[in-house]
Amino acid sequence: MRAIVVGAGDVGYDVARLLSLQRHDVTVVDTDPKKVEHIRETLDVLAVLGSGTSAATLREARIQDADLMVAVTDIDEVNIIASMLAERVGKSPADTVTIARVRSDEFSGDGAVLTLGDFGIDHIIHPEQSTANEVVSLLRRAAATDIVDFCQNRVQLVGIRIERDSPLSGTTMIELSQMSSLPFRIMGISRGVRTIVPSGVSTVQGGDQVFVLVETGKVSQVAKVLGKEVGRLRHVMILGGTNVGARVAAGLAGRTRREGGMEVKLVEKERARAEYLAATLEGVLVIHGDPADIDLLVREGLAETDAIVAVTEDEESNLVSCLMAKHLEVRKTVALLSKSAYIPISQSIGLDAAVSQKLAVSREVLRFLRGSHVRSVATVHGLDAEILELVADPGAPITRKPLAKLKLPKGILLGAVVGTRVEIATGTTQVEPGQRCVVFATPERVGDVEPLFSA
Repeated sequence: MRAIVVGAGDVGYDVARLLSLQRHDVTVVDTDPKKVEHIRETLDVLAVLGSGTSAATLREARIQDADLMVAVTDIDEVNIIASMLAERVGKSPADTVTIARVRSDEFSGDGAVLTLGDFGIDHIIHPEQSTANEVVSLLRRAAATDIVDFCQNRVQLVGIRIERDSPLSGTTMIELSQMSSLPFRIMGISRGVRTIVPSGVSTVQGGDQVFVLVETGKVSQVAKVLGKEVGRLRHVMILGGTNVGARVAAGLAGRTRREGGMEVKLVEKERARAEYLAATLEGVLVIHGDPADIDLLVREGLAETDAIVAVTEDEESNLVSCLMAKHLEVRKTVALLSKSAYIPISQSIGLDAAVSQKLAVSREVLRFLRGSHVRSVATVHGLDAEILELVADPGAPITRKPLAKLKLPKGILLGAVVGTRVEIATGTTQVEPGQRCVVFATPERVGDVEPLFSA
């Protein structure tokens, strides 16, 4: 597949890297000579200096041959115009998929005057909203480091960190499954920089991050099996009135009104922004002050807070604030990070969860790199693998025998089968045509998954 990426910032760079790793033919377009040079030096892709709003530049990038256009600059209007040009000067609209990053609700919200169809854009990515949704989900599941929904929210992949002094250290997968009648499956283990695809005799170790597939609504039960304290978060403090911070606050406040019991505070440095948020966020206490001022946070009740969400534009400050919160025994810390190198650091120093706008975009783009059988694709921090949701064709190899007799390639693990009910997969599981399946695959095995589901 040939792809054009407009925008060589953090998000565009990550999308180009992802597409290149999948062995697609990629060209990146940007107006910044330094970013273009950086792309050329570090990625196995082409790079063109110029604007995505220029038809001549897009032709230079060979838009006429492109199967996919991803416009992810920081300017909505540039992304929209680039996508529209791709439709006009590229292949036919039916042959070129256009994906645009659009941050403003004026273009993508429910009340937008101009809709996606007006621009001829196939898909809109809203990283800030996706990231905020992830944070809200993490706060609803206090023990989780990651949560990804599959099969129309009937199944969840949940990241849980095993405490370093956990009595479960050295326990095998078989032994874990026998500790509870609750059906669940550990799909992957992140240990340091290694990704482990577990077998029945694999063990968990203190410090591991395990990724568990379980029926939605049973996350708390799985957390208890894995030795994690489960309790409701009642006091949340958000550091930073960014677009992500405001959306998290709105999401939490909305749930508070429906479910009751949660107090939400937001700290914002800029007075005008704080006043705006105070006027627009119902049920949220907005505090004008520096989110990096620990004395201020302590005065505002940091020590009595159940969760800290640090989403300022300064990721170093986000890390430090979360570390201080952990020192004060805040139960849950969530930091917004952009540098991929910081993610393993955050995990090693004890932060509970990290979210990334780049990952939110990557998850959206991944969905369009797979065949017709793939319903969704996800990646998670710390796990060098993809988790795919697929539908089985009649007569597909995956439907011919029970799993134990199929002998799936090493690096591929089927975790759940969803039809009229949710079944966590075992050796006796028989996949039926039309059922949705959640499959874990290491990078070198991703291309082997879809043929298993094709007739």
